[in-house]
Amino acid sequence: MFTKQEAQQLKKEFWTAFGKSFPRKWILYDTKVKDFSFKFFADHKKAEVSLDIEMNDELFRNAYYEKIWSLENILQDYIGEFFKEEFYTLENGKIIARIWVEKHDVSVFNKNTWQEIFEFFVAKMDGFEQFYLEYEDFIKDV
Repeated sequence: MFTKQEAQQLKKEFWTAFGKSFPRKWILYDTKVKDFSFKFFADHKKAEVSLDIEMNDELFRNAYYEKIWSLENILQDYIGEFFKEEFYTLENGKIIARIWVEKHDVSVFNKNTWQEIFEFFVAKMDGFEQFYLEYEDFIKDV
C-alpha cells in the first residue's frame, strides 16, 4: 500500500510520463459543445477512455446520446467494442450519458503497466477523435 502522498505522487508521475511519451494536443474538452467531452481515466484496477455527455438538460443530453448511438456501428469501427449507458451516475450523484472503453488488469500504481495504459489511451482516444471529427457536423446538429 501507498500513503496518500505517495499515491498522489505516483499519479502525478503517471500523467507526466504519459504527456512526455505521447506529446499531443487532444480534443478532450475542446469539442465546441458545452458539457460534451472526451476523458482519460486510470486507477488501481483499470484504464478508461470515455465520451461524457454531461448536459444538465436531459432533453439535450439524450439528443446528443441518440446522435452518437445512431452511429453505433461506425463508432465500433473506430474504437472496437465499447460500453454505453444513457443514465450513468457519477460518484457525485450527477447523471450523465457515457460511452466508454476500458482495459482491466492495469494500474496507475504499477509502473510495469504504464506503457500498456499509454498505448491503450492513444489508440482509443485517437479512434474517438477520428470518429468525432468525421461526424462532428452531424453530431452538433441537435
